[in-house]
Amino acid sequence: MSDMPVLYSFRRCPYAIRARLAIAQSAMPVLLREVVLKAKPSEMLASSPKGTVPVLVLSDGQVIDESLDIMHWALRQSDPDHWLPEQGSPEAEQCSALITDNDGPFKHYLDRYKYADRYPEQAAEFYREKAREYLKPLEQRLCSHRYLLGEQISLADAALWPFIRQFAHVDKAWFDQVELPGLQRWLDAFLTSPLFISVMKKYPAWQSGEAAVEFPEN
Repeated sequence: MSDMPVLYSFRRCPYAIRARLAIAQSAMPVLLREVVLKAKPSEMLASSPKGTVPVLVLSDGQVIDESLDIMHWALRQSDPDHWLPEQGSPEAEQCSALITDNDGPFKHYLDRYKYADRYPEQAAEFYREKAREYLKPLEQRLCSHRYLLGEQISLADAALWPFIRQFAHVDKAWFDQVELPGLQRWLDAFLTSPLFISVMKKYPAWQSGEAAVEFPEN
């Protein structure tokens, strides 16, 4: 095995983005292998047969193939800005609830909004409004403070940002004019942040036998 963990990723996948955000924040180096989802490398499938990104293969062979678990792994190695809420704290409970809503019902309607042609039972606007219901509690929080849990970035922000970004970019003109000023400010700050820009760098697709690139870059 390599002495450095190997991360299989896909640049635009929101699950992979949040994993890369936590890894970059922790500054724990990994070998990044950019994946083409239509031609997944056999090495990735051997490590995680379910075939979804991200997949992190540790130097001892342990496989972590859930994005939140990768985030927790990275931030347990190093958490310089205290993204992880204290275990058992009210903040930890709020963080968990926000991520559960995001990854469950919000993602359900987000997929139907983004790919409305695959779900012709309803119009895209129907799915958009259903998803928007889950943005209202976020807006309330972000009108009270800078980030979801207060005045500092937390795991909740990093875990949700990529999905809100995806929602906004389905119809950016609509999103920019809708009455969600707190959410828009929060998202715009993320999209222009050095951290986000760094994790969205384009890499060529990795081919078996090729050297992977070190991530995050120094």
